[in-house]
Amino acid sequence: DDSIENLAKRWKAKDYRFPYLVDETQEVAKAYKAVCTPDLFVYDQGRKLAYHGRLDDNWKESQKVKSTDLRDDVEALLAGKNPGSDEVPAMGCSIKWKK
Repeated sequence: DDSIENLAKRWKAKDYRFPYLVDETQEVAKAYKAVCTPDLFVYDQGRKLAYHGRLDDNWKESQKVKSTDLRDDVEALLAGKNPGSDEVPAMGCSIKWKK
């Protein structure tokens, strides 16, 4: 289910409003020290890391989400405020590193 082709189909079906990129060499993931998918990074207007962590507190059951960490911090940034969330490690599938 996680093939590049299947993920691209999901991206189109869900009408996501962000680019779908493939890190074939895994150089980007290594440079950011990503550990799983999704491992989210948000930068402010000054290109300073403003958020690194999870999307929310329940990656398996969206109807049970209680803490929308990424959304809250992005909304704070857009309002000109400092993000309020403490960094909470991302949750998801670990990255399978190529040899």
